[in-house]
Amino acid sequence: MGPVELPAWLQPRYRKNAYLFIYYLIQFCGHSWIFTNMTVRFFSFGKDSMVDTFYAIGLVMRLCQSISLLELLHIYVGLESDHLLPKFLQLTERIIILFVVITSQEEVQEKYVVCVLFIFWNVLDMVRYTYSMLSVIGISYAVLTWLSQTLWMPIYPLCVLAEAFAIYQSLPYFESFGTYSTKLPFDLSIYFPYVLKMYLMMLFIGMYFTYSHLYSERRDILRVFPIKKKKM
Repeated sequence: MGPVELPAWLQPRYRKNAYLFIYYLIQFCGHSWIFTNMTVRFFSFGKDSMVDTFYAIGLVMRLCQSISLLELLHIYVGLESDHLLPKFLQLTERIIILFVVITSQEEVQEKYVVCVLFIFWNVLDMVRYTYSMLSVIGISYAVLTWLSQTLWMPIYPLCVLAEAFAIYQSLPYFESFGTYSTKLPFDLSIYFPYVLKMYLMMLFIGMYFTYSHLYSERRDILRVFPIKKKKM
C-alpha cells in the first residue's frame, strides 16, 4: 500500500494559512471597528469627539496593538516571510507611544494628536490586513496590492511626526509628575523626560531605516504584480 495522503485540512500548509487568515481577520475587524466608531462619533459630535477618542476606543486599540506582537513570533517561526528587525521597529514604535506615552498620562489622552494618530494607524492597518488576509487564501487584486504597497508612503512619515508631537506634548507632564523617573543606587537616577528626548531622535533614525525597507519591499512586490496601464 502506498502512503496515506492526509486530508487537506490536516496538512501543515492548510493549518498555517487558516491560522494566519483568522489572525488577519481578527485584526481587520478590530481596526475596522475602531475606524468606524471614530467616524460615526466625529459626524455625530464634531470636534468634541476628538477629545475623548482614547476613552471611547483606547481599550480596543491597546488590544489590537498587543496582539500585533504575535507578528514577531510569526516571522521567527517562519509563518510570515518578513524581516524581523524592521517589523520589530514598527511594532515597538507603536507600543511605546500607545502604552508608555499616551496611556500613562491622562492629560495626553485628551489631545487632538491622539485622534489623528489613531486614524493614521487604522487606515494603514485596514488596508494591510485586507491585503494579507486575501493573499493567504490565494486572492490578489492588482489595485489592492498597489494600494497596500503605496498608501504607507505618505502616511507613515505623518505617523512618525504625530508620534513625535505626542512625545513633545507629553514631556511637561512627565516632568511634573515624575512618571517612570526613578532613583538608582550609588546616587544614580533615571530622569524619564531625557529618555523620551533620546527616543525622539531614535524615532526619526528608525523611520529612515523602516522607510528604506518598505520601499525596497514595495519595489520587489510591484515588480511581480505590475499595474497594467490602458493604451491611449
